[in-house]
Amino acid sequence: MKVNNDVVHTQFLKHVGVQQIIRMFDLLPNTLFWIKDAESRIIHANSTYIEHLDNKHLEQIVGKTDSGFSPHHLARQYLNDDKKVLAGEIITDRLELNMLKNGGYGWFSTSKRPLFDIEGKIIGSYGFTQHLEKTSHLLSSVDEIKKPVEYIRENFAQEITVEQLAKISFLSVSALERRFKRQLSKTPKQFINQVRLENARRLILESREPIADIADACGFKEHSYFSKQFKALFAIQPSQLRVEK
Repeated sequence: MKVNNDVVHTQFLKHVGVQQIIRMFDLLPNTLFWIKDAESRIIHANSTYIEHLDNKHLEQIVGKTDSGFSPHHLARQYLNDDKKVLAGEIITDRLELNMLKNGGYGWFSTSKRPLFDIEGKIIGSYGFTQHLEKTSHLLSSVDEIKKPVEYIRENFAQEITVEQLAKISFLSVSALERRFKRQLSKTPKQFINQVRLENARRLILESREPIADIADACGFKEHSYFSKQFKALFAIQPSQLRVEK
């Protein structure tokens, strides 16, 4: 008799139970996993996510949004992400500079997906974030762009050309751009912009320096261009961020 694999698959998963399945994510090292409802409230998270928020028990975070844990500017970014995912957008291996428990920043790779009910309606979202500096296999996967990435992070305030990056990487410009697109899902210029903007955001929050001076110090010579790019990435103007912090 022919076995219907779809039926066997469905019956097996029902027998196992969703709670047992999602608890398996506690076994993932250096990986934050979460499930949110349509209001961006946390429904479930693995132990690494809970510890990242400096909590000990799931009950401490269930039912809350990122506004209850993260600085305003970061929570705003996460909630804007949620809106996009709830509208059907998917995010795959996006490189992000996120806040660590000690108040510093670290590089993370983030993927997010909409969550559907049995009728195909989007009822929430889920995602994974991996700390690149603690996840050896991810670090090795971006090893081929390590030199240009480190150069950008150390020299973002200076003028940087793609030709410079290609030269220090011993690659052609086209080969370098292909590697950036494959590993970071962005071009070298887009990555330079993101690093500059992330550093500008940090300085706006941590100092009282004029925003125009901060923009210049982070490699933006035209203030209008800086404001436009900042709003595009963080969904808020630099001046508003300082007011709302």
